[in-house]
Amino acid sequence: MAEIEPLLDLSSNVNGENFEEFVELPASTIITVVEKEKTARVASLDVFRGLSVLLMMIADYAGSLCPAIAHAPWNGVHLADFVMPFFLFIVGVSVSLVYKRVSDKTEATLKALLRAVKLFLLGVFLQGGYFHGVKSLTYGVDVKNVRFFGILQRIAIGYVVAALCEIWLPCKRWKGDVLSTKYIWQWCTMLLLPGIYLGLLYGLYVPDWEFSKALPESSSLTANDSYENYIVKCSVRGDLGPACNSAGLIDRIVLGINHLHSNPSFRKLKECNMSSQGTVPPWCHAPFDPEGILSSLSACVTCIIGLQFGHTLTQAQNHKERLRNWSALSISLMALGLLLTILGMPLNKSLYTTNYLLVTSASAGFTFCLLYLLVDVCGWKWPTFVLEWMGKHSLSIFILIASNIIVIFAQGFYVETPQNNIVQWIRNLFMHT
Repeated sequence: MAEIEPLLDLSSNVNGENFEEFVELPASTIITVVEKEKTARVASLDVFRGLSVLLMMIADYAGSLCPAIAHAPWNGVHLADFVMPFFLFIVGVSVSLVYKRVSDKTEATLKALLRAVKLFLLGVFLQGGYFHGVKSLTYGVDVKNVRFFGILQRIAIGYVVAALCEIWLPCKRWKGDVLSTKYIWQWCTMLLLPGIYLGLLYGLYVPDWEFSKALPESSSLTANDSYENYIVKCSVRGDLGPACNSAGLIDRIVLGINHLHSNPSFRKLKECNMSSQGTVPPWCHAPFDPEGILSSLSACVTCIIGLQFGHTLTQAQNHKERLRNWSALSISLMALGLLLTILGMPLNKSLYTTNYLLVTSASAGFTFCLLYLLVDVCGWKWPTFVLEWMGKHSLSIFILIASNIIVIFAQGFYVETPQNNIVQWIRNLFMHT
């Protein structure tokens, strides 16, 4: 059986002198810590990170062929809806290793904030609208329409919240179970954030609202006729539909409607089928950000849950104790999440509802238990070496492949006309088969 104790010596003195810390994406865009001196790694974390990268790539490139893989249009959970919680969960586990011992809390806090800002800005560059996707040969974005939030931005927020919890909230004077007394303030934070989230989600009054959308270019339209105005009737409280939820209200007020995701997944709903006969509801044309402010508040809890798994990893005495604690916590989270679902709360990734938070975090916990058992306990590293490699290079893979940078670059080489390129040939091949 693989010896795990050497794998736990991953924490820095948090002056950063013993480690080179860098953010690795899909696996929760994880924070991978590499010691300059010879140390072992928790291989199952790398494998989990690589698995998350693989799931994201499958969802991005095969989701259009199989709806069960792509994100659910609104309520419900598909395969792609597990990717973000997996990323955030592994961020939490990794943060517990990075900040296992903190000598200077102020300096550690500043470094954590700096890393989060860098990751956030990278996310704005990659997903803010500068790149126009595989169907376009152009690039550039009007700064008035930059999308502020996205995948990397949410991971940056989750990372800094988890880091601050790990730096400032452990009760060093309290001795006891690693999942209770020593980290009681982190558990209180896990209860406080969903409480604030639910209060805003169900308590905010959402009035009627309106927005404008640019019409397709037409020579018959004047400048004054180039936009169409829409009015969405709400005047409700506690609505969890696409049109009148308080998450959208907060984003429209704080960020501005022009800085939200312009093509939300709810447009795949039957009500928004643009090819159907009849009138399409006005909200189908509206922007909406599934990685917005309110849902990010709930998503941070997934990182803090990951912290608790990391505490068990570093402080439990043996494999059996680790697996027992992880399984008990995962079962408890799953049971509570399913109970809330039975009571009527919808599983919704775009809103990051509390039961979605619990169910997906529990799923991440079960997955981590399985990978830890197979890879770190039983030593089955050969069957998972590809995933481990992907996990170690996850940020690069995210930038080059998941963000379509390689695809966009490949389109620059064409025959006679820009549209006659290898990417277009592949798209036509799959579209006609």
